[in-house]
Amino acid sequence: MGIKEKIKKRVFIFLFIPILIAVPFFTDDFILKVISGVVLLIYAGFIIFLRDSLQSGIVEETYQPDLFEDGDFSKNGAHETDPGEGFDIISATKNIEIITSENFGTSVNRGKQDFFKPADFKTNYQKIASEELPEDVNHDEQFGFVLEKMLNVVKDAYMAHTAAFFWYNKNRKRLTLERFVTSSTQIKQQKFDLEDDILGKIVQKEEPELLTEIAANAEIDVIRYYASPQGIKSFIGVPLFYGKHLTGILVLDSKVNDAFGIEQVYSLGRIVRVISIIISLFEEKFTESQADQRLKTLLHILSSDKKFESETDVHQAIETSMQGLLDWDSFTLVSFNPSEQKFKTSKIINKTSLKYVGENLEIDLNGTLVGKSILSATPVKIDDTSASEIPRFAKTEDVSFDGSFLAIPLVYDDNNYGVLCFESLKKNVYSNNEVSYIKNATKIFAFILHSYSSINILRGLLSVDIETKALNYDSFIERFTIDLVRSKELEIQGAVAMIRIDDFLEQESLFEGNPFPKVLRVVGQIIKDEMTPLNLLGRISEKVFAVYFFNMSPKDVFLWAEKLRIKIARKAIAVASKQTTFTVSIGVAATTNKTDVQEILTNAELALKKAVEKGGNSVKSIS
Repeated sequence: MGIKEKIKKRVFIFLFIPILIAVPFFTDDFILKVISGVVLLIYAGFIIFLRDSLQSGIVEETYQPDLFEDGDFSKNGAHETDPGEGFDIISATKNIEIITSENFGTSVNRGKQDFFKPADFKTNYQKIASEELPEDVNHDEQFGFVLEKMLNVVKDAYMAHTAAFFWYNKNRKRLTLERFVTSSTQIKQQKFDLEDDILGKIVQKEEPELLTEIAANAEIDVIRYYASPQGIKSFIGVPLFYGKHLTGILVLDSKVNDAFGIEQVYSLGRIVRVISIIISLFEEKFTESQADQRLKTLLHILSSDKKFESETDVHQAIETSMQGLLDWDSFTLVSFNPSEQKFKTSKIINKTSLKYVGENLEIDLNGTLVGKSILSATPVKIDDTSASEIPRFAKTEDVSFDGSFLAIPLVYDDNNYGVLCFESLKKNVYSNNEVSYIKNATKIFAFILHSYSSINILRGLLSVDIETKALNYDSFIERFTIDLVRSKELEIQGAVAMIRIDDFLEQESLFEGNPFPKVLRVVGQIIKDEMTPLNLLGRISEKVFAVYFFNMSPKDVFLWAEKLRIKIARKAIAVASKQTTFTVSIGVAATTNKTDVQEILTNAELALKKAVEKGGNSVKSIS
């Protein structure tokens, strides 16, 4: 049936409806009116039912799987497509995932990449995620670096305007801004005295504070860490506890009303707990590393190869030890000068460019910090030198240095040998515990100075050299002068032989230690064995001996020297596991009718110089 015929049929059917509606208007018979109404109702229902049935049939007709079989377009085969002209209906939204040999080893992507990766995406992430702690910084700066990274994360996570962390000093009742991350340039980096503001309430109550709506005219009074109003509307601050004591405060603020709530208070509580754990880990690491460093410092000055030949060596050893014992920006060693009976600055190290005192400055015992430490034999600690008008070393000093000052006296057996002075540009740097530790640790320095001073005094009383048992220089000159006068009065001839140990390799790698002390003892003993009671032996320098021959001609002394040279050269000296020979050079000078000791020694030195210039292991004489 065509479409036009269907339309005509439907028009014809619907024409009965107006007729049935018009019947009640053209008749007065009640029965006809009822009949027409019933027929109209049945007819309308039949039409509705018929329409629904036709629509259902049309739907069923539009999709029947058996209409297309074997590539036929129509069921009765009225139309066939030519080869290659057929078509397939493909859905544009359907994506079938199939595992093939090409993608068998890879995972099937069931997600969707919903962002664009820049070319340096991986590089930038690794740079952030692998950022290392800064090197050559102290413990506080390392913790500050970690804290700043955490504040960055907190600020971004809570969409805050500023994230800041304050330390709280209970003794001074003061808050110190440690680190902050902000979108503002008006942060005041300073210390804040405890007041009745929002930060003060957190400290006093030791509980979090939350402000959801801050009036514009009250902002500058409520929030004091800005130099000018920033339009802050919301604030949240939580206390940090370390060792059951309030130690710091973490605060966030925002320019949006009601930006924070109770849930943020609890989450920030977890964050400050993490910070307190990090503090404890840093503290433990710092304590161990500091103790290890201090132990190495003290052991360094007690190392077995440390030999103090002069007061300068002692001062140098103390200076080296101070590098790892305490943090300081300037160090001063004050020592006692026994000849002048005065205390003077003997070593100055100033790491800053600021003006400081110089060496050899006499200490004023009265009215100075160091003088007070010397007279009382007690450490002096000044937390803020800018608040004190008392000079450090002398009333005439010119110092442009403000910070912390510490003086530790070096006292042993009730004798004061000097003062160790430390100064830092930071205030309140040295704690009482550190002062107690440094006072006890530096007792070893006082003992070393005491030992060195006592040894010098004893050496002054001795007439012999401790290593060789020969006369020391002063005793030899004294005895030599007496013998010269005696020999001139008696008109007796004489001569002096100056014996020097030739240079040799002293590398520890060859001899497993320094061989010189043993060589010195062996050579000294050989010389003694070749002497008579009328000879005078002295050690006049590190490698040089002098022998005076009373009533012996210079020619006989020359022969004696040759004999000695050969004997020493043939002597095998055992050094560790090696047998090695050593040589000497000898200069001979006559002493007949001479009383000028220095003239005779000069002549002997000239002869010795000629023997050395010849290559060593030889004897030269001068009249």
